[in-house]
Amino acid sequence: MNLKIGIIGTNFISDDFCEAAMQVSGTELYAVYSRRQETGEAFAAKHSIPRVYTDYKEFLDSGLDAVYVASPNSVHCSQTLKALEHKKHVLCEKIMAVSEAEVRSMIDCARKNQVVLLEAMRPDFDPGFELAEENLPRIGKLRRATFEFCQYSSRYDSFRQGIIQNAFNPALGNAAVMDIGVYCIHSLVRFFGMPKNIKAISTKLSNGFDGSGIVLMEYDDMIAEAVYSKISVSVNRSIFHGEDGSILVDYISKPESVEIRLRKGSRDTLDGGDIEKLPFTPAKNNMIFEIQEFLKLVEQKQVDHKYLQYSLDTIRVVDEVRRQTNIQFPGE
Repeated sequence: MNLKIGIIGTNFISDDFCEAAMQVSGTELYAVYSRRQETGEAFAAKHSIPRVYTDYKEFLDSGLDAVYVASPNSVHCSQTLKALEHKKHVLCEKIMAVSEAEVRSMIDCARKNQVVLLEAMRPDFDPGFELAEENLPRIGKLRRATFEFCQYSSRYDSFRQGIIQNAFNPALGNAAVMDIGVYCIHSLVRFFGMPKNIKAISTKLSNGFDGSGIVLMEYDDMIAEAVYSKISVSVNRSIFHGEDGSILVDYISKPESVEIRLRKGSRDTLDGGDIEKLPFTPAKNNMIFEIQEFLKLVEQKQVDHKYLQYSLDTIRVVDEVRRQTNIQFPGE
């Protein structure tokens, strides 16, 4: 029996989701919710989705089993809570919500209604990061981790011309740390847990939007840093630094390659060299892995799962980053 999924949001990330879902057996694109009928119909036609709704309650009552939430950050919590209260499983786009209080309310609601809540954080499920994790023992004691995601936003050109699109509108709960930096922060707390100290700096745009930043995270015997930007581009890879070598992951949200570089003279140095590209074939659309995991959690009725803690730790770090850098949203 297929999991009937309703889609909230009709932007490019929802296009990617639908493309991925069609490759995962056991799922069915069942309905789409949009504030505008014509927008919903155009999206539904593109992905052969049979039902379009502009009333959220009618959408939730349509017979669907699960909801994929890809709306603006500011409404993730309210839309997710309503879906959970209707006993619908929810796959919610990153960042799950705009505060720890919101994330906790969502987790509590999922547990109360015994349905699955999962944040759509692609690195959590991508085989590239699994491969990196498997090889961590080879690089010895970890001393540093530098995760970087600097991607020049296509909407920044409009901003520079005086046109503020949703992606650069703080009123919708947007900030570079919420949209881009969260990949780095989430992956760091997934591997290392909550840091004991956090230091953050941010570059603000003319409308107060957080355009780029750096977050230093202190652990007992190592330092981690998240480097992010929506207003510049970088070719740097995300790196695990160990005493005996490093593991490099190319492109954090969608790993393209994983490489291990061992220190000359270390116990695991390769014959004939100290650089090894680990065997890895990246997926064209790595959202398939989060959908597969979501389906597995639903089928196994795993309401309490490890990813909830990752999401909670992430938002706790992000809240502190926002406090230190004075990133505020309307109503706060």
